[in-house]
Amino acid sequence: MKDIQGVIQDIYEYMEYLKITGVKEIPVAEKEDMTGKYDRLYKLREKIGDCTRCKLWKNRTHLVFGTGNPYTDLLFIGEAPGEEEDLQGKPFVGRAGELLTKMIEAMGIKREDVYITNVVKCRPPGNRNPEKDEINTCRPFLEEQISIISPKLICTLGAVATKTILGGGKITEIRGKVQEYRGIKVVPTFHPAYLLRNPGHKRLAWKDLQVIMKELCLTKKE
Repeated sequence: MKDIQGVIQDIYEYMEYLKITGVKEIPVAEKEDMTGKYDRLYKLREKIGDCTRCKLWKNRTHLVFGTGNPYTDLLFIGEAPGEEEDLQGKPFVGRAGELLTKMIEAMGIKREDVYITNVVKCRPPGNRNPEKDEINTCRPFLEEQISIISPKLICTLGAVATKTILGGGKITEIRGKVQEYRGIKVVPTFHPAYLLRNPGHKRLAWKDLQVIMKELCLTKKE
């Protein structure tokens, strides 16, 4: 059994984890204790550790695990951290992240109401797409995140995340259409970085978000 000092150290490390992942409050869950999912995510992050399982670690500044509310109904999955994410250790904090935040707010909810992660947890060199071996190495951790969070709906952002979760299909053909992953609804849409390069497609992304709002019975607040 741990002594008091050991228990205090564990609590301190856990609170630090909540802090760096952007958690401001711990919501009460109906079927779990107050920290159940947070604790499981914390243990998963500990299991990943200072990962060197694939080649992406060599140029990494920070491993980017995920942030948000694990008791959410809505999980966003992107492809990989970018430069700002790598520097800060948090997903979607650069220009694409700013746009994602606006997209979430346009749905009538707040960023802290959802959970956000990526297929791979380390930045690929030059922001290239993650390669198959890198995706396969990180996949078990993503799958465990999904299992812990157990959302009602996953929104995949871009082609890489969509292919990873659904196994195929062109993003231009299946975006906005309700799919399924292990009993969880999935709605693909464009990656915010793509929308920054192709602003004319933002209206299409908004239609996709409206599908999500309908599936989750979200009503936009005026």
